[in-house]
Amino acid sequence: MEISREAILDKTHYGLKIYAYVLRQYYPDTIVLSVKGRDCGITRNPFNGGKETLRIHIDGVIATHRDTEIETFKGDVFEFAQYHFKTIDEAELLQKINEALHLKLEIKENDELEWLNKPDDTWYAYCSFFKAPVRNVFPAEKMRLHQIFALITSDKYKAITEELRAITDVKEARKFKANRFDYVTFSGTFEKRNDKNLLQHSNLLTIDFDHLENIQKFKEQLLNDEYFETEMLFISPSGDGLKWIIRIDISETSHSEYFTAVGNYIKHTYNIEVDQSGKDVSRACFLPYDPTAFLHKRHQAL
Repeated sequence: MEISREAILDKTHYGLKIYAYVLRQYYPDTIVLSVKGRDCGITRNPFNGGKETLRIHIDGVIATHRDTEIETFKGDVFEFAQYHFKTIDEAELLQKINEALHLKLEIKENDELEWLNKPDDTWYAYCSFFKAPVRNVFPAEKMRLHQIFALITSDKYKAITEELRAITDVKEARKFKANRFDYVTFSGTFEKRNDKNLLQHSNLLTIDFDHLENIQKFKEQLLNDEYFETEMLFISPSGDGLKWIIRIDISETSHSEYFTAVGNYIKHTYNIEVDQSGKDVSRACFLPYDPTAFLHKRHQAL
């Protein structure tokens, strides 16, 4: 029989044996209970200085108690047992009773805890983080999406993002971005930023959208896309584009093939061309300031 409240009550005569066990721990070699029908009369209460103020009674299918002197001291047998075993955890309390009274009940499998015995199949997306400038091809550390999201939504890159967007010359802006912005490789971790030096693919794909006419409208469309679920979405450093991070499965299709397929889907669905630079696994993605960035809740919980 599996351990449960019902099983314990069944083996302890509504819980009276539990009361008797606890009381004997404080008053050994004495008669601690005198049962008359469904009433046990008055006995000593170890939790009220040993005074004879404890009344125990079988109420329906469970034994209960009350103290004739302390109005708030009342409850069922399991609440009484909690005082002795000093635990408020239900599973632990039942097990302590099971062991102390030698009930030989089996530990009930708790569905909520079964995952502890199973292999961890949670998906973790790891990316390499690089310090500026972009010519630095050796990563500083490995990051997960929630850490990258924290950088983007903090004030860390606010000043340089505003400075970049104030530059009107295209070449100067490109040079400034390459020299001043930290970056990540969303598609995986690298020993060195080069497709050949990929350590582990993250199953993430970055899609760049440049020079959008209505960023907010397109952002909402991507977040509500029927086919692809957004893992992260943020405004590009320039301020007129979006970086869309989605999950892919490269077990059967290569990174580049997946990129081509997604590009075709975007063209067909939204009539927008994507930046072809995302085809490279080691593509650098600069980190701007965007307090409105989106992160899927699965990463916020990791």
